[in-house]
Amino acid sequence: MLKAIIVDDEAKARENLQLLLQDFVKGVEVVALCQNIAEAVEAVAVHAPQVVFLDIQLQRETGFDLLTKLKEVNFEVIFTTAYTEYAIKAFKFSAIDYLLKPIDIDELIKAVGKVEKRVGNNMTSRLTELVQNLKHGSSENFKIALPTLEGLVFVNVKDILYCEASSNYTQIFTTEEKYLVSKTLKEYDELLSDHNFFRIHNSYLININSIKKYVKGEGGYVVLNNNISLDVSKRKKEAFLNRIGVRSTN
Repeated sequence: MLKAIIVDDEAKARENLQLLLQDFVKGVEVVALCQNIAEAVEAVAVHAPQVVFLDIQLQRETGFDLLTKLKEVNFEVIFTTAYTEYAIKAFKFSAIDYLLKPIDIDELIKAVGKVEKRVGNNMTSRLTELVQNLKHGSSENFKIALPTLEGLVFVNVKDILYCEASSNYTQIFTTEEKYLVSKTLKEYDELLSDHNFFRIHNSYLININSIKKYVKGEGGYVVLNNNISLDVSKRKKEAFLNRIGVRSTN
């Protein structure tokens, strides 16, 4: 059983989440309900939870205030939030789970499932990167958490040249290194497509800013800043040329 603490300044929100967990999520025991940071600090010390459901806005406090008051964050955090799309991207890039209010049952089950796999991992580094991502004025400066075989590696999104499909894994090529990560290319396409990345082929997702030149052909190919050439599929050609502002002449 995962021991859980719920931190929210609204009594109804605390009780509703507790009921959802009891009725729909197996393997979670709610051991404390807290309405402020002081209560949460005490509850963490007493119960040593594996997961904390943490509201971001707590009247004059924020959920981050709890994390700064603890010497070590040795539990998983699932934020509950009504934050903007910009902030939600920061959570995704930092590999930290969040739930939008009102909480959807399926999303709750999914978030708890992820937590069960991560218990024991280093939460502190992910929280540090989340705070930094939230501080940036633009998502262009975000760092993204890459789940490698050795653990999480954080890299600047703008340093990624391209991503290549490798079965159920993805190889990510940056200006400095190559990483094999345990997510599919489709997942990175969904995560990075709003950050000037484009899926030019079933196997390739490229950073448009890393293109050195495009060479015409049936589909053509791009040459990136590291002099790697990658094919553009015929099916993707027109959309790709539109994306980079070039009129297709076929």
